[in-house]
Amino acid sequence: MKFLRVVIDNNIVPAILAGNGTLRDLSFVTKDLTSDFLTNFLENKISFKEDKLPIIKSFEKIGPCISNPSKFLAVGLNFADHAIEQNMPVPKEPLIFSKATTCISGPNDEIILPKNSVKTDWEIEIAFVVGKKAKNLSVDEAHKSIFGYCLVCDVSERDFQKNRGGQFIKGKSADSFGPIGPYLVTKDEITNVYDLNMTLDVNNKRMQTGNTKEMIFKMDYCLSYLSQFMTLLPGDVVTTGTPPGVGDSMKPPKYLKEGDVVTLKIDHLGDQKHNVVRFN
Repeated sequence: MKFLRVVIDNNIVPAILAGNGTLRDLSFVTKDLTSDFLTNFLENKISFKEDKLPIIKSFEKIGPCISNPSKFLAVGLNFADHAIEQNMPVPKEPLIFSKATTCISGPNDEIILPKNSVKTDWEIEIAFVVGKKAKNLSVDEAHKSIFGYCLVCDVSERDFQKNRGGQFIKGKSADSFGPIGPYLVTKDEITNVYDLNMTLDVNNKRMQTGNTKEMIFKMDYCLSYLSQFMTLLPGDVVTTGTPPGVGDSMKPPKYLKEGDVVTLKIDHLGDQKHNVVRFN
């Protein structure tokens, strides 16, 4: 099932994309894609028939596909070819960092270049969303705790990330640096989540081409690993690394500028489109 959140009359409305392509109003089942809803749906405590839900005929825009996660975590250098292009060794354990939850935005919202930014970069990623409380899980248990998957653009200010004291979060957390969605796609919708094509273009020029089969640490393992260090809650988002082709590794490097248009897509997870603007 493909869940999403749309804006109608300036209010968020939870919805699903039905099998026949119609958009259906889920607000008669839940007021939002909350942590309680995710857990209850994952544990089969909520059921509904999509053809009985009202059709949404129009909306203003698509919002982020999850509501108020307690954490937005990321796995760095999780594609071997990306680690190589960054002149970094392939990690022996997952490299974990955080993005501030305030950076989350919708799949077609503007990317805002921060004040004093000179090296804002792009990264296409797949994320998993936690469906129920996760602590000290085995890999098998972790798979059962994943609700589904979504597309993420892990926007990154490389100067802030690398030259401002060594904490990745500084370069990963500006407003608009975490577009997620359009869809939160349940596990049963995807036959093999480790064979999904990933592409990102800037101004219609292909920058990144990859496939999730190149992921070093698989998502079930990443959740199990994270759960040894912290408790994850329903709705938490964990984005899992990018394939090669980021601007920072080009010769010479290339970064986003005002007026650029970034488009990205992952099989089964939908696509995003972002106009790049300058902070005012």
